[in-house]
Amino acid sequence: MTIQRMDHVGVVVDDLAAATAFFVELGLELEGEAPVEGRWVDRVVGLDGVRADIAVVRTPDGHSRLELTKFHTPTAASAEPNAPANTPGIRHITFAVEDIEDVLARLHAHGAELVGELEQYEDSYRLCYVRGPEGIIVELAEQLS
Repeated sequence: MTIQRMDHVGVVVDDLAAATAFFVELGLELEGEAPVEGRWVDRVVGLDGVRADIAVVRTPDGHSRLELTKFHTPTAASAEPNAPANTPGIRHITFAVEDIEDVLARLHAHGAELVGELEQYEDSYRLCYVRGPEGIIVELAEQLS
């Protein structure tokens, strides 16, 4: 087998502190923060003059990570930060949660807003999409049975 595991998902943000606080409030744990620059990163990402800060947050079980990156240089091309959920590309990240209403209330304090509505799928799940920092769509899933 060629793949060992999925290591992390990278998310580029403008406000690294706010994005980190949002995901920590959700229940992820800050694994580390670091500045990133130099020729090696330029070659990896295919850009010149990269200067960035990263924060890595992980799920409590240690199996999943997000790498949040704030690029200081070079200047990024603009993107639509509030693209709808059906726009091609990576559109949302899903987290299994307990007490979805409590999670929603805590994330609301960090600026999160429901994209649609909190709904129940059969007798299995309560689900919703929230838009967090930088327009990131986070799906919350509370298993009922």
